[in-house]
Amino acid sequence: MTLGETLISAWQQAMGDGRGDIELEGKTYPVTVSKVKGLRMVEFNVGPYRIVGIEQNPKTGSRWAELAREGNRIMQFRCRGRYVANVCEGKLLRYPAWKALELPE
Repeated sequence: MTLGETLISAWQQAMGDGRGDIELEGKTYPVTVSKVKGLRMVEFNVGPYRIVGIEQNPKTGSRWAELAREGNRIMQFRCRGRYVANVCEGKLLRYPAWKALELPE
């Protein structure tokens, strides 16, 4: 699987299916809930990259939060401390940081 396909799979399992853990490349990673805001989170490895997926907080002022308030399921993904992509209802959107960090397509 490509990195993009992996992010979509992580979203599908955590947000689409609502699973308590996700399975990627034969490894299982727990989906946790943040204590303060109650958002789903998952941390996993893809090759040498440590990825953190965080459910979009619908209580912020961003356009993604507006979509979340409308019922869209969105997960933002971070790598090396930068947001690199999100998956909204199964569709991947790469951010400029993806290329800046030279992540594989």
